[in-house]
Amino acid sequence: MSDQTSSQPSRAQTNLAGLTKSDYRGNPSTLCQGCGHNSISSQIIAACYEMDIVPENVVKFSGIGCSSKSPTYFLNRSFGFNGLHGRMPSLATGALFGDVTLRGIGVSGDGDTASIGMGQFKHVLRRNLRLVYIVENNGVYGLTKGQFSATAEVGLTLKSQGTNPYMPVDIAWEALVGHATFVARSFAGDPKQVKELLKAALAHNGIAVLDIISPCVTFNNSDTAMHSYSWGKNHEVALHELAFVPPAEEITVDYEPGEAKEVTMHDGSIIMLKKLDRDYDPTDRSEAMRVLEEANACNCLITGLIYIDTTQPSLTDLYNLPKTPLNRLPEHRIRPPRESIQKVNDMMF
Repeated sequence: MSDQTSSQPSRAQTNLAGLTKSDYRGNPSTLCQGCGHNSISSQIIAACYEMDIVPENVVKFSGIGCSSKSPTYFLNRSFGFNGLHGRMPSLATGALFGDVTLRGIGVSGDGDTASIGMGQFKHVLRRNLRLVYIVENNGVYGLTKGQFSATAEVGLTLKSQGTNPYMPVDIAWEALVGHATFVARSFAGDPKQVKELLKAALAHNGIAVLDIISPCVTFNNSDTAMHSYSWGKNHEVALHELAFVPPAEEITVDYEPGEAKEVTMHDGSIIMLKKLDRDYDPTDRSEAMRVLEEANACNCLITGLIYIDTTQPSLTDLYNLPKTPLNRLPEHRIRPPRESIQKVNDMMF
């Protein structure tokens, strides 16, 4: 008689919120296979899971374009709103004013932000709304079959479109000029860096702009195009190695192979930057502008945390907003007493 051992199915690993990674997934993607946007969605799932964020405490926003379909593919349990072309910042501002306890993730594209949405982009920057603003940047209008976008490089030639004669809009540069308090750039083909930047952005108390070069494998897939996988891999220059350390974990510093720099977030979390081949300070705004200008001149894809300022109040910090949303306040907290109403009435005479 032989011994029989019963194999128990392995239990899915849960985070501190008691959730599995599956709890953070969305619907199957309908984007092209190999699209960089899908990789970014995967890293949003990983970042929220590792940070123990409850999906119901996140609200998602988007406008129009391939990129704006992305919120369907992550955080199914979160509420989301897909709005008008270029109008995502207005939606996010209203919702995050309505409930200051929510975390906001906005997904936009180079057309949705740098063309029709540039005006709203600039204003949400200066107001410092507490929003993770992701630009899935591929330099092309993929949803409408391959026209040049505002971020397409001058001289780019596309199928049936000819050659682009215009200088591109630099999303990271525009964010810096617009006084964003968190500016980063990454490459969808570098998932580790994307994930760590997302973690830092989610902990930031203000606008966090992530310009992520996200290759379009259908309409902008030439190896020489600046938004392709081949070009990105061959020209990426990381400012530093990046690791996000949540406040609940012990902070350890690895000083090898280079010196480490700590940046403390509003919630006590730490962004750990390990220097590589350059001495770079992401809290120096003028240095950030110089590095971007230098990168554009030498045709390099600078990635990493370009700039951060943790001293500025967010938009909702400027107003005396209750932690409880107005539509959930009990009547006795909303209705003023008779004495207050009488005082207002007396002022009219």
